[in-house]
Amino acid sequence: MESLPRSCWANGISEGGWDLQFLFLALIWTLWCALHSFMISQVVVSRLKERCGDSYRYYRIIFNLISVMTLVPVLVYSSSLRGDPYFSWSGSWRPVQFFLILSALVLFFSGGRHYDLRQFLGIRQVMEHEWRKGLTRAGGIDTSGILAMIRHPWYTAGILIIWARPLDMAVLVTNVVLTAYLIIGTVLEERKLVVEFGDEYRDYRKKVPMFIPRGRNSNK
Repeated sequence: MESLPRSCWANGISEGGWDLQFLFLALIWTLWCALHSFMISQVVVSRLKERCGDSYRYYRIIFNLISVMTLVPVLVYSSSLRGDPYFSWSGSWRPVQFFLILSALVLFFSGGRHYDLRQFLGIRQVMEHEWRKGLTRAGGIDTSGILAMIRHPWYTAGILIIWARPLDMAVLVTNVVLTAYLIIGTVLEERKLVVEFGDEYRDYRKKVPMFIPRGRNSNK
């Protein structure tokens, strides 16, 4: 691991604490995460379904567009703060970085075989006037393939891929906020899944881990 440069002030750490620009970065990432969670919260979704009726089918697309549009300025500001990394995946650390990236890709593509991309993007809701519980292709709880070993392969993949980058202060702030958001957001999402699927999801949760894959459980 590389030593911290002497010019820590320029990279976001001052003798008195964190530079305000990185506190602001943490704040805007937190606000983006909060907005994202609020828009898909059970309360908001339920009220929109009641008030919008058939027009609710456009909400997923609107949600995705707002998420992307609000994400862009956060990414631009984060990029403007990039500096010399405190830790680079070089030398003996390079195989570890390769393992993290490869694991993330395997989880992402394995999970993608079970998730309904058209439902995720909102296309199915608009074109077919249909919205299913969850995002699996079957519209229910899928316990096959990678989903028999891990409940949230995409979220784990996301955590692995963001930490596989060279780590400067801007990346560290971003990674800490996003990792916390993914963990907290997953817990909140699972509460909604319990409401939707009841004991079926509770049983699935007992048998399959949330983030760390393990071998298939033979006790069904």
